[in-house]
Amino acid sequence: MWDSISDGLSSFWDDNSSQTLSTLAVIVGALIVIAIIKRSIRRWENRVERKFNESDDHSDRERGQRLITLTDVGTLVLSITIWVVVVMTIMAIWGIPMAPFVAVGATIGIAVGFGAQDFVRDVIAGFLILLEDQYAIGDVVTISGVSGTVEAIKLRTTVLRDLQGNRHHVPNGHIHVSSNMTSDFSRLAIDVPVAYDTDLDHAIDVISDEAARFSSDDQWSHAFLAEPQMLGVNKLDDSSINIRILLTLTTEDRWSVKRGFLLRLKKRLDSEGIEIPFQYVTVVMKADES
Repeated sequence: MWDSISDGLSSFWDDNSSQTLSTLAVIVGALIVIAIIKRSIRRWENRVERKFNESDDHSDRERGQRLITLTDVGTLVLSITIWVVVVMTIMAIWGIPMAPFVAVGATIGIAVGFGAQDFVRDVIAGFLILLEDQYAIGDVVTISGVSGTVEAIKLRTTVLRDLQGNRHHVPNGHIHVSSNMTSDFSRLAIDVPVAYDTDLDHAIDVISDEAARFSSDDQWSHAFLAEPQMLGVNKLDDSSINIRILLTLTTEDRWSVKRGFLLRLKKRLDSEGIEIPFQYVTVVMKADES
């Protein structure tokens, strides 16, 4: 048995040694090329990540995140392309006609296309999200009714992590509207309710003054991209008059500034005797006629 196998291998080598060596050379060459490309790209990504992470400009960090994400996708596409070329080259080396495989591949492609429409749609949508820079890794977004920090942008899905630590996988093809809350800058529109008997001019002056003091505070001044803007009376509500002020901030400080400003504003309003109204119920007891 072993003699027949040995004779068969020897005969195969004598007849196809050049094709076998060429096939091995193509495969080894492809592995070496892919390894060199991945290693070079990984070193480039590390340099880009260090460079942009050290920058104080948030837009630089966003640009770095987008470059890394696009590079990862490009590496995957390039690897697939190389292996397709390898397979076609090996078929040419062994003299295997490609026409039947192309016909079969077209038939399978049509069948798979009908069954994988959602997959294809997700992949195309993922590529467009990256190309158009709708959001990047590290951004805080709302997509398909889910809010969280973008952990990964894959060809088929976007991965979000919410405040509770839950990890959400959203298919890219299902994203019809994406809201990026950390793109370039953030803006806080804060409505401050005051009672109807409040002196509105005084209340507006107090809120404006406190916002100006807050924005010039050494602890918070770095977060402000513009001076606070007082918009004035915004709404006449059932039990309050809402005064709106606008804060333009760096994206990463949006929520900490909101918490800090509301705390200081509440203390200032209390010290100025300006009431923040709350709903209450008055019970009227009907007297007994008897």
